[in-house]
Amino acid sequence: MSAPQVPAAAVHPLDDPVGTSLTGPHARFAERRGRILRYPADVTPWVAVPERPGAEDWADAAALAGPGGAVTITAFREPPPDDWEITFHAEGVQLVDTGVAAAPDPEAVRLGPADVPEMLDLVARTRPGPFLPRTVELGTYLGIRRDGALVAMAGERLHPPGWSEISGVCTDESVRGQGLATRLLLAVSHEIRERGETPFLHAAAANTHAVRLYESLGFGLRRRTSFLAALVPEGIRVRQGEAAGTAAPN
Repeated sequence: MSAPQVPAAAVHPLDDPVGTSLTGPHARFAERRGRILRYPADVTPWVAVPERPGAEDWADAAALAGPGGAVTITAFREPPPDDWEITFHAEGVQLVDTGVAAAPDPEAVRLGPADVPEMLDLVARTRPGPFLPRTVELGTYLGIRRDGALVAMAGERLHPPGWSEISGVCTDESVRGQGLATRLLLAVSHEIRERGETPFLHAAAANTHAVRLYESLGFGLRRRTSFLAALVPEGIRVRQGEAAGTAAPN
């Protein structure tokens, strides 16, 4: 008698947070080519690449991004082809809620499309990570204003089933040290928890100050990961009709 087949372990949604977002709650944003999924270029730069991409997968990624376009990967495991220019590569950590004291904040206001110019301006001054003209569509964004000006914000980005990533946490230099970023992080965590989901976030492993702060707030290390951005070669040939992606089915 042959040995019984042991089923393969299920892939955790956070092992491929971009892919599980774009095949789950964020399916309406998905652009697909073969096994490659990405968000629209004005929403967020993240691209989902298979664990072991082959030449056809990289060709599909190139078709979606176009010559000279950027392909930005979290959960990066294997390098792109040699003729792609790597513009960013960093080790990171993925932290999940293990006891965050989530709570609403009385000063926090909801931010929407009308607030995007101010949000982009704040991001340009504080550089918390990618935030683009339509990033606000990915989830709830909360901000704090002082004298009418937006001085701090935090919100949601990737959305694997049952989870939501906190991102865009930033504070203007004029109000740093007042705990506004922490308050907003806890308020966004509260919004996520109210939906029955679990907050998580990513940080650069080298940013030990931020990692220690997140851990003090009740986030725990789930795993280490890597981030990579690479440019499609300018001279790459894309087959006719493949320069633009197609929306994935909802």
